[in-house]
Parts: sequence; structure tokens; C-alpha cells
Amino acid sequence: MSVRPIAVLGECVADAFVSAPGSAPTGALGLEVFPGGGPANTAVALARLGVPTRFLGRLSQDVFGRLFRAHLDASGVDLSRAVKAPEPSTLAVADLDESGSADYSFHAQGTADWQWQDAELAAASAGPLACLHTGSLALVREPGGAAVERLLGEVRERATVSVDPNVRPLLVDPAVYREALPRWCAATDILRLSDDDLAHLRPGAGPEEAADSFHADGAGLVVITLGGDGVLASLHGQRVRVTAPRTEVVDTVGAGDSFMAGFLHALHTAGALGGRLDALSTEQVEEALTFGTRVAAAVVAVRGANPPWAADLGLPTSR
Repeated sequence: MSVRPIAVLGECVADAFVSAPGSAPTGALGLEVFPGGGPANTAVALARLGVPTRFLGRLSQDVFGRLFRAHLDASGVDLSRAVKAPEPSTLAVADLDESGSADYSFHAQGTADWQWQDAELAAASAGPLACLHTGSLALVREPGGAAVERLLGEVRERATVSVDPNVRPLLVDPAVYREALPRWCAATDILRLSDDDLAHLRPGAGPEEAADSFHADGAGLVVITLGGDGVLASLHGQRVRVTAPRTEVVDTVGAGDSFMAGFLHALHTAGALGGRLDALSTEQVEEALTFGTRVAAAVVAVRGANPPWAADLGLPTSR
């Protein structure tokens, strides 16, 4: 019997990093361009860990779209359901400060990632799935966001649903996320947020208070990453905390995306995905959190979103 894949739905973004001063010709701005985008990062990390992973994205035919395809394919991601889109790719320019945190400017008007239609999504998501993971801008950018949201209800009849809002206030007003969040909680089994997301979505609320409000709206498992302070999970109100490994941080690009890949990998390996997580134990949640922080630690130790392969973490290289 074949193993059901995890499908990751969302955007690919060309991450352009400003080069060090003096590295470009006089009067020019030097940029290094890498394939990125939160959902794409998660798909790459999952596939590299050995999880059968299908990426549901709208990939442009421009130079950046070709970069995305090559990167995803080389990492073992199944692109058979990706749409060949006529629109241009999304570009994000990242300027890193001394601590490695990224300040982004986005170029995303009319780009391929946000043009989803119901028929495209139905074809892309057809067939058996263990889990559909989505979020970030795909759920809030129009015109496609509403279609992605409608898909969650349909997929929930046959797979676990995971949502990561990944708030981007430079592109979408956080109020849009706040208005939609109760609907996402009602449609999802796993809700993952960062502490930065939480500050936008529940200003002034602590992680445990926020988790209880998300449970009340329907999310059974809430995971809140807290940077260097580790991660908190709440499974129907049962709390689990895990500390973050000590790591020398180069930059934080892709850390949350890779954490989520490690977390879903552990649940997939445990056979916990596929439904409403009714049999999931707090021990399994703790193991998944621990592995997720391990994957994230490997990512922040290198430049850019470059998640580890299974062999790098001592995992079997075949499933």
C-alpha cells in the first residue's frame, strides 16, 4: 500500500538578498536570489526529510519560475499537480540586520501565486492525501485566497488540515487575517503561529490565552513557536512545552517553515495524520515539537532557507 503524501499549497517567492557593501560594481546594488516562499520552503524541507511531498502551486514560466521548479524538483518534491502559470513570479528583497533578522520589501502585484481558481485547486488536490498544509499569503491574497479557503472544507473530509497564517503586514493588513482566523480555526486540525504572528493576531494576549481562544474557534492542536524560547503546543487544552536547541544564528529565514516541516514529518512517521488527530497523544506532540526545533536549528545555522536532508540528521534516507 502506498504512503499518502502531504500536500503543501501556497506560494513560491524569489528571495533576493542584498549583497555585502563593496561586492557590487560602483553605483549598483548587488543581489543574490534564492528560491523561497513559506509554503515552498516547507515542501522542500518535508521532501528532504523523506516525506512524500506534493507541491500545489502556480509556477510562472519566467526565470524565477524556472528557478523554483529546479529547486523543488532537486529536493524531491512532486510537481505533477503544479500549475504552469502565465503571470510573473513574486519577488521579495531581504535586507538582513546584524542579528540575522530579515526586513523585506515585496513585489507581488498581479503575480502568479494569487490567481487560484476553484477548478485548478480541485484538480491539484485530487486523490488520497495524509495532510494538506497551507497558509501564508495564499489564504489572504485575492483573487485566489477565497478559493483556497473553500478548498479547506472539501479536503477536511479526507485528510488532516494544517494552517500557518505567517502574517505579512507589508502586503496584507493584519486585520484581514484577524477577520478570517475564526473560519480557518473551524476548518483546520493544526494551527501554527509564530510569536510575531500572535502579536498581530491577538495583541496583548499570551500564548496560552491565545491557544484557548483558537480552541474555542475549532482548532484542535495549536502550535506557537517562540523563537529562542522554544515552542508551546496545546492539544485540546493540554499544554506541551519544548525548549529550543542552542544554536549560533546566521539568519532566521525559513526557520518557522522548516520547523513545521519537521513537526509534520514526525506526525506523518507516527501515522497520526489523515483525519482529525483523535488518537494523538501529548507524548507524540512532544516528540514532534522536539524534532521540529531540531530541523529549525539546522536552518538558522546557515544562510537562507536551506533545510537539512534526512542523512544530515541521521534519519533513514528511504521510506
